[in-house]
Amino acid sequence: MDVKVEPAGGQMGGAGEERQSTRIQSINREIILEAALEVFSIHGFRGSTVDQIAARAAMSKPNLLYYFRRKQDIYRAVLEGTLADWLAPLAAIDPQGDPVEELRRYITAKLDMSAQKPAASRLFANEILAGAPVVGDFLRTQLKQLVDEKAAVVRTWVSTGRLAPVDPHHLIFMIWATTQHYADFDVQVRAIMGSQVDRPGFREQTAQAVLTLVLNGLKPRP
Repeated sequence: MDVKVEPAGGQMGGAGEERQSTRIQSINREIILEAALEVFSIHGFRGSTVDQIAARAAMSKPNLLYYFRRKQDIYRAVLEGTLADWLAPLAAIDPQGDPVEELRRYITAKLDMSAQKPAASRLFANEILAGAPVVGDFLRTQLKQLVDEKAAVVRTWVSTGRLAPVDPHHLIFMIWATTQHYADFDVQVRAIMGSQVDRPGFREQTAQAVLTLVLNGLKPRP
């Protein structure tokens, strides 16, 4: 059943009604974006339709189009939300913090995101494999700026002896590849690991293995 929305161009009855309308709009947008994420991650951008997204969101197509004019607008909004979520832990790396603990927190956050939102990771991977037609400008500007900034932090940690020598950009690439593997290649992981994937403790074991390999290699040598 559709969540009721006011018609475009309708009159608001007052501040309370406007706040209620805004809350409903926010809820509906989130419903649409969650549904779109699932549809896009399965069918890709070209194979997905607004009708499929509306059906997954349990909305009528006209109701959905009240919020997003085109499929392209929905796709961009989903990708922008995914990038905002993923980059927050990277941006939060504290130059003044303990390097190993800062990287431990970052890797753990990325593994949690891969486990909790595998569809988002797969959608982003498909966008990159397609040549990043939607987020290419973002990758070359905002993402590059953030990664360069955090690479400079890692470089300082290395130069002051707080981390073992490592190329900071390749370290970040390796963290991305390792943590997102469990989402992007879930079918392969399940083919090899079988029912272990769904057993209690598997995520914790995964995190411990990844953290041990990465952090032991980064700890300063005597």
